[in-house]
Amino acid sequence: MNIVTGAMGSLLPKLGQLLMDEYNLHKRVKKDVEFLRKELESMHAALIKVGEVPPDQLDGQVKLWADEVRDLSYNMEDVVDKFLVRVDGDGIQLPHDNSSRFKELKNKMIGLFKKAKNHHRIADAVKEIKEQLQEVAARRDRNKVVVPNPTEPITIDPCLRALYAEATELVGIYGKKDQELMRLLSMEGDDASKNRLKKVSVVGFGGLGKTTLARAVYDKIKGDFDCRAFVPVGQNPDMKKVLRDILLDLGNPQSDLAMLGANQLIKKLHEFLENRRYLVIIDDIWDEKLWEGISFAFSNRNNLGSRLITTTRDFDVSKSCCLSADDSIYKMKSLSTDDSRRLFHKRIFPDASGCPSEFQQVSEDILKKCGGVPLAIITIASALASGQQVKPKHEWDILLQSLGSGVTKDNSLVEMRRILSFSYYNLPSHLKTCLLYLCIYPEDSTIDRDRLIWKWVAEGFVHHGDQGTSLFLVGLNYFNQLINRSMIQPIYDNIGQVYGCRVHDMVLDLICNLSHEAKFVYVLDGTGDNMSFQGNVRRLSIQDRNKDHQGTPLTDFMGISRVRSITIFKSAIKIMPTLSRFEVLRVLDLSACNLRKSSSLEGVGHLIHLRYLGLSGIGFRELSTEIGKLQFLEVLDLRINKYLDELPSTLCNLRRLICLNVCPCKLVPAAGVLQNLTSIEVLRGVLISLNIIAQEFGNLARLRKLHIEFKDGSLDLYEGFVNSLCNLHRIESLRIDCNSRETSSELMDLLGERWVPPVHLREFESWMPSQLSTLRGWIKRDSSHLSNLSDLILNSVKEVQQEDVEIIGGLLSLRRMTLEGSSIKEYLPLIVDVQMNLNKCLMIF
Repeated sequence: MNIVTGAMGSLLPKLGQLLMDEYNLHKRVKKDVEFLRKELESMHAALIKVGEVPPDQLDGQVKLWADEVRDLSYNMEDVVDKFLVRVDGDGIQLPHDNSSRFKELKNKMIGLFKKAKNHHRIADAVKEIKEQLQEVAARRDRNKVVVPNPTEPITIDPCLRALYAEATELVGIYGKKDQELMRLLSMEGDDASKNRLKKVSVVGFGGLGKTTLARAVYDKIKGDFDCRAFVPVGQNPDMKKVLRDILLDLGNPQSDLAMLGANQLIKKLHEFLENRRYLVIIDDIWDEKLWEGISFAFSNRNNLGSRLITTTRDFDVSKSCCLSADDSIYKMKSLSTDDSRRLFHKRIFPDASGCPSEFQQVSEDILKKCGGVPLAIITIASALASGQQVKPKHEWDILLQSLGSGVTKDNSLVEMRRILSFSYYNLPSHLKTCLLYLCIYPEDSTIDRDRLIWKWVAEGFVHHGDQGTSLFLVGLNYFNQLINRSMIQPIYDNIGQVYGCRVHDMVLDLICNLSHEAKFVYVLDGTGDNMSFQGNVRRLSIQDRNKDHQGTPLTDFMGISRVRSITIFKSAIKIMPTLSRFEVLRVLDLSACNLRKSSSLEGVGHLIHLRYLGLSGIGFRELSTEIGKLQFLEVLDLRINKYLDELPSTLCNLRRLICLNVCPCKLVPAAGVLQNLTSIEVLRGVLISLNIIAQEFGNLARLRKLHIEFKDGSLDLYEGFVNSLCNLHRIESLRIDCNSRETSSELMDLLGERWVPPVHLREFESWMPSQLSTLRGWIKRDSSHLSNLSDLILNSVKEVQQEDVEIIGGLLSLRRMTLEGSSIKEYLPLIVDVQMNLNKCLMIF
């Protein structure tokens, strides 16, 4: 799934699947499907080309054609999915008591009639889609629709103009920030250290003032160098031009530079700088490859105290610029609240003593949305101070309400949005899609990382690098890339691990605007003007942000049958449509909505296309047996439902389920359920009390994360579990809780004696009386199997021996270790001493 190409990426393989003999399509239908596939492949290539052209360079006819093709791709995929679901679903029967031969024969006859009916439906639908596709192609030819190539990108980011123009007003930057950067560039240390080439890379979100900071430092220290250069780069630069600009700025105005190739220019620049003390700033680098090329010109053998500064929005680029031990990365931070306020007020009230009382609250609310980004503060202040006149307060209120919604039409804010969009258009297409999806969340939301990634997977945004790679891990890589490119802000837990993200309000405003233009997500927030939207809505976010809006269920919402994804937030549950209205729904997220006394889940079994079902914290007491009808469900999130204590037996039909999360609740599965979940990768919060259930884990060969609890333990139960665990060779994270303190040591002994941890194991948590001798057993059998262990948590450690301390010292990948127990204090100095020799490791005792 892709914002540019619609459903093309997932549709084309499905059309190929339809042509397989097992579906036994009529010869004429096969011919039509083959026609559709070839025509759509051509259109797919054209849509990719459209996506490479900024919207302001696209002709209106091209936009209309692209919208039509995208819409058709969604409709076609809905048709194909309905057929595949019906045909594939015939082989999965729900449990029934009547097993008579007559009943079986009757079911077979019904199945045959259904199959014939389904083939007739697909034939009619394919014929209709083919006619529509031919109409679109004919209209394209009549109107001479031609997809243009993108014009040459400008080499200087227009944000430079905004930042240079306001440089004297950036009060927060000309204070503490330039002092910090100067310190990184300092000449402290011995003579050898002072004289070595030192590189500093300034990295941060677009609009933070990286360029202005670099310029301020450049102006302060440039007099200390023999030669100096300040060269802006921008997106998609010509390496030869960058090298020529550096040479010219350094004072080498040779007329033959235009005739030289890249290698010759690198050589000339290297020779020019070899015996000179230089200061070079290369501003706004977007591409690691560009840096890799020009970096050859800057030799580390220049021991004359030279300094090199780069600025970038991409943390990966920043790391590639700073590979030497003498180099530093400076992470640009937002302005403080006080500096933001001073900058904002100085721009709007330059001659006044301060902000008038009537504007103080709205001023603070606007600054909160700006989030300390100078570009946003200056731009919004300019919009509110028209010439010498300050706009009336009601216009401030209107602007405040529109920020973050993507609907603001003010010219200054449109320009700011365009500047921020440079980062968006530099993303690969799959990251653009994932980023735009974040507009389903209201402003200031704390977005759970794992929940977001699973929704990406269910939406079809995440694609396999290779068949052996988990889609979640691919999605995790997408998430980290968005952080590294400064598009989302990471949120850390109390031990420094990322568990979620936030979207800056200015980025939210941008992606809401882009999403609205592309009809990617429709946000219903109760403000009134968007309530009347009619059309093909594919993704719906119901937020009901306006608390005064008295919402009613969306019974007359046109196109709701075509909605593929719906996320409903707590305050908007009252306007949730009935589930029977949705025909092709793939994602349903009701997390944190209070459904304790609601019938909102009535008819959930009707949603046969569902891939993701988010029911975290909804307060219900019983999971409907209808859940077993959701044969294509991949993610079931049941976290934080304290009244729920049992999983229905029909769960055994969910053979495509990848993630089942019921933490921190401990739910008891019925016998026979787990052994059928053969696609499961993540299983968290299951309570085991029967040996027969413990043995079922051995069938879950794809399991990566397991969080399990034993309520009452016995040796037979533990042996059954450990034997099953020995079959799980992909385990990366294992947490075991045991309430029975009398017998839990038997489980740890069995783990130490019989289980060999897979080499992928990264996290091991034991919440029961433990012994470090268990680690000893693993190490002695094969020390390489703990080579990737980064997190170790052992609760109620009974005893520690000298040999155990040495084993801990051998865990070279360890980054976090928690040991609890009365014996720990005695060996604490030894453990700390051993770990001091390793890389950074957070130790909690």
